Parts: sequence; C-alpha cells; structure tokens
Amino acid sequence: MKILTQGQGLLSPQVIQAKIDNLNKPKGSLGRLETLAMQICLVQQTLSPKLTHPCHILFGGDHGIEREGVSASPRDVTWQQMLNYGRGGGGVNMFCRQHGFKLRVVDVGVDYDFDAQTAPHIINRKIAYGTKNFLYEAAMSQEEWERALAVGAEQVDACKDEGCNIICIGEMGIANTSPSSIIMHLLTGIPLQQCVGAGSGLNDAGVKHKFDVLQKALSSKVTTSLPTREGQGGVSTSIFPYFMGFEMAAATGAMLRAAEHRMLILVDGFIMSACMLAASRMEPSVLDFAIFGHCGDEGGHKLMLEAMGAEPLLNLGLRLGEGTGALCAYPIVQSAVNMINEMDNFDHAQITKYF
Repeated sequence: MKILTQGQGLLSPQVIQAKIDNLNKPKGSLGRLETLAMQICLVQQTLSPKLTHPCHILFGGDHGIEREGVSASPRDVTWQQMLNYGRGGGGVNMFCRQHGFKLRVVDVGVDYDFDAQTAPHIINRKIAYGTKNFLYEAAMSQEEWERALAVGAEQVDACKDEGCNIICIGEMGIANTSPSSIIMHLLTGIPLQQCVGAGSGLNDAGVKHKFDVLQKALSSKVTTSLPTREGQGGVSTSIFPYFMGFEMAAATGAMLRAAEHRMLILVDGFIMSACMLAASRMEPSVLDFAIFGHCGDEGGHKLMLEAMGAEPLLNLGLRLGEGTGALCAYPIVQSAVNMINEMDNFDHAQITKYF
C-alpha cells in the first residue's frame, strides 16, 4: 500500500500558509481552524478544498470476551441497537440527519440473524456470530481478520463511488472497550490499569474485574507466545486478530482504504482511536488523513490521543460511541473549509496588512 503523506504532492505547506496568513485577520487568530485548513488543503492538494457527500459507516460485531462480565451491558444490546438505527432512533441517526451524513450500517459479526425484510437498512457482511473469547484463544483467525479488513475497504469504496471525500466511522459492539484497552496497552506501553475504564457504565468493582480479566488474558501462555508478524510500525500485527472484534477490524480496514483514496477520516472516541492507532502501526501515514473529533470520557482515551500526537477538536465528556463524537465535530471541519474559501484577503478588502 502506498499513501501519499502530507507535503509530498505539488502543493506545499508554505503556499497554503501564505494564503491563510493573508486572510483579513490577525495572523494565527483562528487557531485550530487554521491548522485544520492546512491539513485539509494538503490532503486534497488544493487551495480551495471542499467537503462532498459526507458518509458515516457504522460497523457492528459481538465479542467473546463479553462472556466474562466485562461490560455493564448485555450482548443483546448490540443487535437491538443495530435494529434501532433502522428506525432512526439512535444518537448516530440524529447527528447524521443534523449534519447531512449518509449512514451505512454494516453487520460484520453480530451474534444475531437479521431479517432482510424487516431490517433492510443493515448491510450483511457477517463473518461469524461474534468473536471467540480471547481469554482462552484468538478472537479470530488470520483469514477472518483479512476478510474483515476487506469489508471495511469495500464500504469505503462504495462511499467513494458516490462522491464522498470525508468519512466518519463508528461501531456497535458490547464489550469492545476491552480489546481497545489491550491494543492501547500493547502499542503504547502505557500500563494496562491506565487503559481500562468503565465502558458502558461499570462501577469501581466492575472496572477492577474487567482489569483482572484483561490482565489474565495478557499473561496467559498463549498470548505471551504470539508469533511475530512485523508491520511497518514495528509491531507484531498478530495481536490485532487475537484481540480485536470484527467491527474493529472492519473499521481499521476502512481507515486504511480511506487514506488510500485521500479522504479525510473523522475519528471518534476510545474504540475508533484504538483502531486508528492499529492502522497507524500498519501504515503510519494514515494519521495524515485523520481528524480526531473529540476526547471521550472513557479511561485512557486522553492518554491514547497523546500517544498519537492527536489534537481532538472537542471535549464534551462523551462516551456513547457509534461515531457520535466525531459527527459532532464536523461543523468545525466545515468552518475551517469555509474560512479558507470565503474570507477575504487584505489586498482585495483594502485593509492594511500590519504584520
């Protein structure tokens, strides 16, 4: 895979900065909007960027580790919410409507049979009825991992074909903060205890139990002898199919394919940040295309963002998932595009440039 990184195209950062600095405002006065505009112009290789046909892909899957009581919510909530999205009743539906995103709901591994007649909104790409329990064995096989990556890539291709150049990715999968915590720990070296949080609402005793289960999984003879399969980031990529869920694998594949297409990628909370972290270890330049929507309220998210050098746009105490936090940040991205396209410059506005 070859992804052009920022600054490798014909349009240089210096040319973009000159346009930003010549807008009729004090230099640097629009702060984060200016750095966002720089990123967007570099990705699109234009001084007049556009956001077209925004799409949101929500991948669903269940997790074997849920059987260990690591979540406050039962696994039935996964399929119930997947159905709810078809009725338009989810948080993700509300924000997609508000900001004009087309929503795609994809079953990659939900432990439920959806009826195509009663749930026509669900795209069936089921690989299995949930992953296996990584406390005892790998969550999925290497072949299943590759199939899930391909599902993510396929869905991005479909959005691209419709004219999309900015994509948001979300998830639905009870217990998916558990594999996310492990991925964070293994890829950053941050102590596991700092990576584990309340998820969908565990109390202190529940968080401790969750930590104990994950610590036990990490210390098992099986996981400590995982084979080495080096990715570009120097990490053993065999940890991904061992711990991740199908929805996480699909999201990772979607991020990688979106970067190949030079699409902007809106990154949501803890789980999607873990997927972006994994994607960046497979292809480091994917981070050039990532816009981190928010810092969530899940334990460890702030530390994970810092490990990636990410600057989230919002901090609203969110921990819903589904991609909702990233969708909330979209108007800020649009404002950055409007700034560089619509603000007048000093010369045309006949205002003295004083710096």
